[in-house]
Amino acid sequence: MEFKETGIRCFLEVPDVISLLNLLFGFLAILMAINNQLSLSATFIILALVFDSVDGWVARKLSRVDKYGFGKNIDSLADVVSFGVAPGILLYSVGTMFSLEIGYLTAIIALFIVICGVLRLTRFNVIADFVDSNAFIGLPIPVTGFLLATFILSGFFNITVAMVLMVIIGVLMISNIKYAKFYHPILLPIIAVLVLLLIIPFPIDFMGMNIPAAILFIITLGYICTGLINHYLP
Repeated sequence: MEFKETGIRCFLEVPDVISLLNLLFGFLAILMAINNQLSLSATFIILALVFDSVDGWVARKLSRVDKYGFGKNIDSLADVVSFGVAPGILLYSVGTMFSLEIGYLTAIIALFIVICGVLRLTRFNVIADFVDSNAFIGLPIPVTGFLLATFILSGFFNITVAMVLMVIIGVLMISNIKYAKFYHPILLPIIAVLVLLLIIPFPIDFMGMNIPAAILFIITLGYICTGLINHYLP
């Protein structure tokens, strides 16, 4: 590689701009969590996931040839912020609203989430070209942000349950459990509609429960359990 080929314009393409939008909403989610605007923070994490889901699709449609792995790395770095740091800070901000002791505990769990997320993404980048591309090794890091965000928006959030779930997710991210890539032809459009209903400024509530968030939370739990069941009960 010559020096003139090291400029950003030689690497940056349309899918990378979409990855940066993922990063943007992840960063905004952090700011909102710091300001205790928890619902808005959770919504921004979900928006970050929308862009994270789109960038790979766009890259395939454009037949991108990423010789140096620039796209893979920018996507991973954005994911660390949006689905590692942002959920960690959101969990910590929620915890501090209950008590100082819970705040300390959620801070430890938040750090655990970030460390496991970095380890999981680094391993993914290392082994991506050498393992079965039809499955993830370890729980994908976006599940961390999506599960916590939908739980907070659902209307039945419980801080103890949230802390336990985040610890479990951290362990699953660095595990060797295989998780299928999500391409279900029927469930995927339903999830897309539910996400759209969740991010519009007119919540669909029933008895204090946000219906789209609750359904998405349950679907995400189901995905997590499916990997465990397939691993331990083949």
